[in-house]
Amino acid sequence: MTGVPETIATTLSLEGGRKLAFAQYGVPQGIPVVFFQGTPSSRIIHPPESITIELGARVVVIDRPGFGRSDPNPGRTLLGWSTDVAAVLDHLGIGEFLAVGVSGGGPFVLAIAHAMPDRLRAAAVCGGSGPLDHADALKGAAPVRRAGYLLARYLPAVFRLVVARITGGKSPEAFAHWYTRHNPASDQAIISGVEFHSMYVANFAEALCQGPAAFADEVTLASRSWGFELEHVRIPVHFWHGELDNSTPIGMSRSMAVRVPSSELTILPGQGHLFVYGPQWRRILGELVAAGKSTTPSSTPK
Repeated sequence: MTGVPETIATTLSLEGGRKLAFAQYGVPQGIPVVFFQGTPSSRIIHPPESITIELGARVVVIDRPGFGRSDPNPGRTLLGWSTDVAAVLDHLGIGEFLAVGVSGGGPFVLAIAHAMPDRLRAAAVCGGSGPLDHADALKGAAPVRRAGYLLARYLPAVFRLVVARITGGKSPEAFAHWYTRHNPASDQAIISGVEFHSMYVANFAEALCQGPAAFADEVTLASRSWGFELEHVRIPVHFWHGELDNSTPIGMSRSMAVRVPSSELTILPGQGHLFVYGPQWRRILGELVAAGKSTTPSSTPK
């Protein structure tokens, strides 16, 4: 799978020499929002930039380890990601910030909420992947997604082989179609948009340019113990979930919203998994910005 032009990436060298790549969208001096993309994804994918600009936000998207142009980080953990995020924010001169996590990016947002309560003011989790430690976690998932979660949880070595097989030999266009073929009509309408489709295909090409290892590792991370308790997340989290989502079932957000103390759950009728990349972004970002203005780290629940 091919990459994309160098101009859309900024690369930061961390202590020890590992590199992180990121991109920024929206208003350069706007309200900082770190966008945690799904799995597999890269810094290329982002919500509608026209809405981001309209609401005065500065969206930062970071290639997680092993994706795009960020170096792998063997043995990485969800909580350990906070060190990388802090390094990028420090590099950009950003102190406090907001965060949005989509699909496989959801666990990373919640890990950041747990690890960085002094800097993260509020978060949104949109169709986020949730823990598999309750009976209904996978109820309503498309069979291919259910199988993937279960293999990653119980047979990670087999899952790595399966991921290598399904990604190997496919063009980015073919992979995008295969990966979303089960998504409901509302998602297909977003995917078929010319501008989004072009970005989506380029995103998969870039995400997998180093191979499938990071893809397999990240699903495995989300499928097993996260290393922290959701009950200990102390910043406001707004969970958003599409009523028709069959990629990350709605039960995942319901169970997480019950466990996170300062949380809210909004179920979007008729929506699927990719709603954050359509007009719903205006509502999600608007409410997140408002929550950030009304909350400071020192005033979050103890």
